[in-house]
Amino acid sequence: MDRASDASLKSYAGVGGFVASRRHPAFAWIGVILVALVLIALPFALATIGTAWVRITNLAILFVFLALGLNIVVGFAGLLDLGYIAFYAVGAYVYALLASPHFNLHLPFWAILPLGAAVACMFGVLLGAPTLKLRGDYLAIVTLGFGEIIRIFLNNLSQPVNITNGPQGVTLIDPFRIGTINFRNTDTFAGLAFTGPIKYYYLLLVVLVVVIVINLRLQDSRIGRAWEAIREDEVAARAMGINTRNMKLLAFAMGASFGGIAGGMFSAMQGFISPESFILVESIMVLAMVVLGGMGNIWGVILGALLLSFAPEVLRYTVEPVQRAMFGRMLVEPEVIRMLLFGFALVLMMLFRPAGILPSATRKRELEGGRTNGVQGAAPR
Repeated sequence: MDRASDASLKSYAGVGGFVASRRHPAFAWIGVILVALVLIALPFALATIGTAWVRITNLAILFVFLALGLNIVVGFAGLLDLGYIAFYAVGAYVYALLASPHFNLHLPFWAILPLGAAVACMFGVLLGAPTLKLRGDYLAIVTLGFGEIIRIFLNNLSQPVNITNGPQGVTLIDPFRIGTINFRNTDTFAGLAFTGPIKYYYLLLVVLVVVIVINLRLQDSRIGRAWEAIREDEVAARAMGINTRNMKLLAFAMGASFGGIAGGMFSAMQGFISPESFILVESIMVLAMVVLGGMGNIWGVILGALLLSFAPEVLRYTVEPVQRAMFGRMLVEPEVIRMLLFGFALVLMMLFRPAGILPSATRKRELEGGRTNGVQGAAPR
């Protein structure tokens, strides 16, 4: 064997050893530990810039909850839902009404959150039951109407019996309390000041880990494979013995329960809610997070939710100073630029990465197969 061949074999062996070492479980655990340390230190790093950024991060985590819940309906089961924000509203109002002076009830959060998830789950079944035979555009229109009906009800259920306080909303909502720890106050521990937003951040982080684990288990379970079969071909799934009716209802119920939990946590964090927080644009934004990140891919959906949550805030803090520095005054509002960039990004995604930033393996194969078939079909005869 000559020297060149021997050198190439050694280099190949070295590359193979490097790849094998990267797949070693120890490297995976090291990566997990590093990510955990970054997430633990993140709120204190953000607090040096301003407490507002900790609050923004908390809202971003809430949007991750919503995107993961909608991903069950849209990404796993293939059911287009444009009224998902209604379940968010149901969870928020359940918490607000049971933990505020409105009905003079001040139940603990650990009792209200499961109740809010259960009520949202019930509303998910109520939405899913009449729409079992609808798909595509028809299902989208019905779910859109459902979301608007919920918002209108919340806006008008103040007469003759005041249930939701109408457009004025519910105020003085109780924060979370664990023993003597009030999440609205600032506590000092080990020389560190734990403000309310920082405490909420850690609680949201723990709940997020639980939600991600549940999603991963669902995706790899028989239920997840049944949802995938329904998404690909409902008739074929029914022929294979899958109870499509129950699986669809389960998808709506599971997705709605995550929205209810997120709504309850939003209500406790804000201390005030009104119907204006649950408009149609919010549903479209959550759906865009799922599409942008990659429908059916849990990590892609998380990435899409974080991008679309932080991008508007970055623009809000940078667009106005830049315009004033360049032109002496503000010419275009940050909201206008945000929607312009948002629409432009979606158009580019549909052109160049229609499956999303991190598409699921199944959806990627579908699109690549369709593109290949299209190319073959366009070949000259």
